Amino acid sequence: MAELLEPFEFDFMRRALLAATLAGLLTAGVGVFVVLRRLSYIGHGLAHSIFGGAVVSFVAGINFYLGATIWGAFSVLLINAAGRRRQISGDAAIGIITTAAFAVGVALISRERTFTRDFEAVLFGEVLGISNTDVGAIAGTMLLVAALLFVWWKRLVFVTFDRDVARASGVPLAWVEVVFSLILAATVIACLQVLGVTLIAAALVIPPVTARLLTDSFPRLFFLAALTGALTGFLGIYLSWFVDVSSGATVVLLQAAVFALVLAVTGLRARRRERGGRRRAQGDGPGDAFAGMERSPFG
Repeated sequence: MAELLEPFEFDFMRRALLAATLAGLLTAGVGVFVVLRRLSYIGHGLAHSIFGGAVVSFVAGINFYLGATIWGAFSVLLINAAGRRRQISGDAAIGIITTAAFAVGVALISRERTFTRDFEAVLFGEVLGISNTDVGAIAGTMLLVAALLFVWWKRLVFVTFDRDVARASGVPLAWVEVVFSLILAATVIACLQVLGVTLIAAALVIPPVTARLLTDSFPRLFFLAALTGALTGFLGIYLSWFVDVSSGATVVLLQAAVFALVLAVTGLRARRRERGGRRRAQGDGPGDAFAGMERSPFG
């Protein structure tokens, strides 16, 4: 028992466990909208874009969070503006802008080789070195995102499920897109130190997809995804203490293991029902993970 409680004896582990739990809750909650809107690529792209902002912030001598926020907001606004051009698809706009921003960071690092190691935490995460300020930034971002979701919830969900009907109903699509993009950028920035550029996209996608295999109800989907993200964040950091593996990688591997388990169980259950002559009205397989979602925005 003493060995199992050992991680809680250290301040840095307690901070890491709290930060990972909050980050898992935040990324999974926002990830529900990302996944249902088929925007999984944008989380990965934004993380790379913000890496460029982190390097620019370092060179300019300004606070990381301030510089990354400005850079991230500028990136998402550029993506939205470019995506509205008829000749440019949304994924193309994401690819061009985010890779160009990432290339700016790589170019600056290659020129100023003296600070290359300072960005290992941004690339791969360094939750064990997280400070009280970083934990406060994650908690503050979560409160801000919760407030924005509370105010914009109906419009965000409406646009997520039926964009054309939302436009016909007078929902301000441009403002909804801006608000959602800023929510996503803030989430990525706040959680970079926990998971890093290379892993944060997985934390945005895996818990919502796992939850989708378990329910067709949007409220239950949101709750299960957030719960999965928080629990795997906490347990991933806890397990990394004993297995001596990168904390961020352990969190993502645990999320992937939970997804694989849920996929296997739901697949087995579906096959049993088929053998009994009852076919499921909604798909369970990974290729149809979102089929059958209730079309009512609030159901």
